[in-house]
Amino acid sequence: MGEFINGYLNPEIFADSFWLLLKTLPVVFEVLVLGLVFSYAWGLVLALLRLSRFRVLRLLSGAYIDLFRGVPLLLLFVFIYYGLPLVGVRLDAIISGVLGLTLCYGAYSAEIFRAGIQAIHKGQMEAARSLGMTSGQAMRYVILPQAIKLVIPPLTNEFIAMIKDTSLMSVITVPELLFTAKEKMGVVANPTPLTVAAIIYVIFTIP
Repeated sequence: MGEFINGYLNPEIFADSFWLLLKTLPVVFEVLVLGLVFSYAWGLVLALLRLSRFRVLRLLSGAYIDLFRGVPLLLLFVFIYYGLPLVGVRLDAIISGVLGLTLCYGAYSAEIFRAGIQAIHKGQMEAARSLGMTSGQAMRYVILPQAIKLVIPPLTNEFIAMIKDTSLMSVITVPELLFTAKEKMGVVANPTPLTVAAIIYVIFTIP
């Protein structure tokens, strides 16, 4: 038992690592806020395109959603940060991380938004159109406000997953929790920093 505690819960290393990892939270929050805003906005656009009356737009958005739901997020990070420079496109690590989150979670949130919009009875659109609204106005003022209420729970689940997936950005040198914990573990030759990182992730996700 003593060996386990010394290996994974070393008190001195735990305290030192905890304060060190707390300093990475601004980076984590920055990535999360940007990833949340851009991925949900992109997802809503994709959902509207998927429900468009134009077949080409439906096919293109559907192909995008299927593609990016099937590509691992880790692969996206590596492709954007390490692959794009080979063709002359260099992006900052944090920008690469946000872009990866947007491309991936935009596809997932698109299906959530689409399901929420389709859950609203068609009579709502017909009633709005009968009052003289255009299709765009009816969607904006009547359908979307009701759909947003329906999609909040599944979007919250996506946000929780996004919190945990920020750890994948350690492979593209974003100085977030896991990246810093691995560096600290290498310095102290002890896995306690990883335990601290795990605890912080749990604190984030439980509420």
